[in-house]
Amino acid sequence: MDLSGILIYVLFIFGLVLITKGADWFVDSAVSISKRSGIPKAVIGATIVSFATTAPEFTVSFMAAISGHADMAIGNAVGSTICNIGIAIGFIAILKTITVDDKAFNVKALLLLLSGAALFLLCIDGMITWVDGLILLAVFAAYMVYTYLAQKKNPEGAASCELPDDKTGIWAKVPLSGYKLDAVVFIAGAALVILGSKLVVDNGITIAQQLGIPELIISLTVISVGTSLPEIVTAITSYKKGCQELSVGNIVGANVLDITMILGVSSLFAKLPVNSQLMSYDFIFMMILFVLLAIFGYKKRITRWQGGLIAVIYVIYVIGLFVWV
Repeated sequence: MDLSGILIYVLFIFGLVLITKGADWFVDSAVSISKRSGIPKAVIGATIVSFATTAPEFTVSFMAAISGHADMAIGNAVGSTICNIGIAIGFIAILKTITVDDKAFNVKALLLLLSGAALFLLCIDGMITWVDGLILLAVFAAYMVYTYLAQKKNPEGAASCELPDDKTGIWAKVPLSGYKLDAVVFIAGAALVILGSKLVVDNGITIAQQLGIPELIISLTVISVGTSLPEIVTAITSYKKGCQELSVGNIVGANVLDITMILGVSSLFAKLPVNSQLMSYDFIFMMILFVLLAIFGYKKRITRWQGGLIAVIYVIYVIGLFVWV
């Protein structure tokens, strides 16, 4: 492999790093701006944080869609939902039983199942059109309204992010504070996510072509794991702090947004042809994991053996992509 070939892989990895760091800054600044402005915690939890944490997936899928790479757009969104459950819940639950301390979990889980079922039905004709996108966005709106009302009714159960310190990391050297610093961090985070997404999409396509691997498989594995890093890191951090229950709510919300908001918005700007593999393989595993998460979460705890089952299914799914599909 020559230098230019190596550079492609370096830029791809660099793109994932930019996405991860940019998302971190983006979330912190979004929450900080919201809290400084006095926006109720229920609104922050239901909207600001949800949008910010799915920024990597959204940007990658949207850019892929408008660039004419539907496999990557859909594959990244679907792959992220599978990855979120398989890694961020499955492997974490193996280490320690996860308590599902969310009174609204059952309804959220039903909306997650509705999102998956709606996507499957809308893809039967082999195309996600702008009309399909509006239907997905309607489900997204229903989820957001319910989440807001649930958190407003039960504010102690709403997302509680501590206000980030003004002066941390590289920002300690910036002669700004308050809203001004928040704005700079917000813009910098958004810029890194956008730039990183561009690098991931462009170089991911090239890598797939060089290796002779379909864009869809690259998107369902490497790219989806990369764009899901914020959720995975959150799950690991929650485990270390002994509050794994936080990760379950985050994953359910992120998965609903991955399907409804990301694919809904993307399809408004470009028709998305549906690869037959998605219907016969990926959607099946996605729905299996959705159903298991809903069933296990209904009992208000995900045990170690249940986490092991989820993790095994995820591993089988990934192996199958390269062996059977």
